[in-house]
Amino acid sequence: MTLLSDIEISRLAAQAGMITPFVPELVREVQADPFLHALSMNAAGNRRILSYGCSSYGYDLRLSPNEFMIFRHIPGTVVNPKRFNPANLEPAELHSDQDGEFFILPAHTYGLGVAMERLEIPEDITCQFIGKSTYARCGVIANLTPGEAGWRGHLTLEFSNSSGADCRLYANEGIVQALFFRGEPCSTSYEDRAGKYQDQPAAVTLARA
Repeated sequence: MTLLSDIEISRLAAQAGMITPFVPELVREVQADPFLHALSMNAAGNRRILSYGCSSYGYDLRLSPNEFMIFRHIPGTVVNPKRFNPANLEPAELHSDQDGEFFILPAHTYGLGVAMERLEIPEDITCQFIGKSTYARCGVIANLTPGEAGWRGHLTLEFSNSSGADCRLYANEGIVQALFFRGEPCSTSYEDRAGKYQDQPAAVTLARA
């Protein structure tokens, strides 16, 4: 199995639509609105962000501002992955200040978001999603999940705040990195077996039996 470089990731994004929209380089700054972001602007008039786009051997996906859901405790209930109760989740408010737009993940809680980019994984590729180091240093753990061969859609993202402090998760900025691996062709892809999470929309997709 081979880990794909930026050259091959870019080729597959262009020819097979593997990542949409695709940014061919790692973006660390965006143009700042001087009226909204004066305190966070650098000398060039740009605002620093958590990087997204293509890196040497991976791709940093962004957190969508569309939706973020946080688990809450309902006395007397147990979360059942075979019969998931949407009442166990509550929507988080999207905030905004000079640093950007963000959701707040409270201390010792678990939340679900969604990636801005749509993935369409070729049938000889599988990928793994790992957390970014900046968030890891804040106590935020990204749950490691696979993107199987032949899967497509907007990835639902899972985060745990293991620290004792609330933490911001910035929308429209990098949140997890996708690593793409090429292997021998499989006999049955995610598309072939009609996987239950195929064609996920740009919204949080709940657990399904």
